[in-house]
Amino acid sequence: MSGTLYLVATPIGNLEDMTFRAVRILKEVDLIAAEDTRNSIKLLNHFEIDTPMTSYHEFNKVDKAFTLIEKLKEGKNIAVVTDAGTPGISDPGEELVAMCYEAGIEVTSVPGPAACITAVTMSGQACRRFAFEAFLPKDKKERRRVLEETKNETRTIIIYEAPHHLIGTLKELAEVLGEDRGITLCRELTKKHEEKEKTTIGGALLSYETKEPRGEYVLVIAGKSKEEAIQEARAQFEDMTIEEHMDLYMAQGMDKKEAMKAVAKDRGVSKRDIYNALL
Repeated sequence: MSGTLYLVATPIGNLEDMTFRAVRILKEVDLIAAEDTRNSIKLLNHFEIDTPMTSYHEFNKVDKAFTLIEKLKEGKNIAVVTDAGTPGISDPGEELVAMCYEAGIEVTSVPGPAACITAVTMSGQACRRFAFEAFLPKDKKERRRVLEETKNETRTIIIYEAPHHLIGTLKELAEVLGEDRGITLCRELTKKHEEKEKTTIGGALLSYETKEPRGEYVLVIAGKSKEEAIQEARAQFEDMTIEEHMDLYMAQGMDKKEAMKAVAKDRGVSKRDIYNALL
């Protein structure tokens, strides 16, 4: 029988967030695949875990996955851990999980800390629906494409950022989303100097004119409001006459009655107003 792959979440700052189950699984598995064995050994020593480790990181995640798959096929149980948080969430793990499914190997998760969930729940922003973007792409064109996609996003947006890139990213967000868009900057989550600053993108830029960004950041950004989306949708018809607006829908195959209803909705007026305007 094949072994099981365990995705084990580890603390993002506070060691007290380690779960009893995570400790047990790390002690019981045959091998731990760690993003950085030098970091993980500190965690293992703290909880008196002496399970053998091997490296599994961004630069060997594909080649090493084949080796891990073979061990799993031999019946070995393997745990994957990252430097902090949940494997696969902006960290190595996703590719290995996909390969395990292809090979028919059991995969399970040992849940625990994740910076994105920790941040959004304490941000004061809406958290029923959110879009997780992790770190923005380094390639300028791809980065711009992702940022442009957020322009019409109505869900709360979560972005990870390093301190030395924070101000540049805030300037890009201000350009795309506007300085008045709400944002909560979360840093050093679960650690002694944890901070949350709920402000606007413009307010955040002003704040960092007098202080240096420090620690890893999670940016929780308010999505576009329904009211803003409606106003923008209506604005695109301001330079169009009602007759032109009607022609637009009738050219799509609508009859006059359907077109009047659609035009009224676009403009935020009643169907009777459109009827009277066309007389």
